[in-house]
Amino acid sequence: MEQIMRLNEVMAGETHLVQDVKTDDEEMRAFLFRLGCYEGEPITLISKRKSGCVVAIKDGRYSLDNYLAEAIVV
Repeated sequence: MEQIMRLNEVMAGETHLVQDVKTDDEEMRAFLFRLGCYEGEPITLISKRKSGCVVAIKDGRYSLDNYLAEAIVV
């Protein structure tokens, strides 16, 4: 059985493929999709902060709060 790892559990500087976005909130899912965060897409955790993290998706850098980072399974 494969362990589920959330984006906020990885180390800064690591790149992972998005496996899933675990949320029942369709607005959150749509928001992440517009950023390019969907299954199979690489995502790099640039830095972590107490309130969230900074990630690179495609050619953009985005600041995500902990609630969003927790929904992203890598």
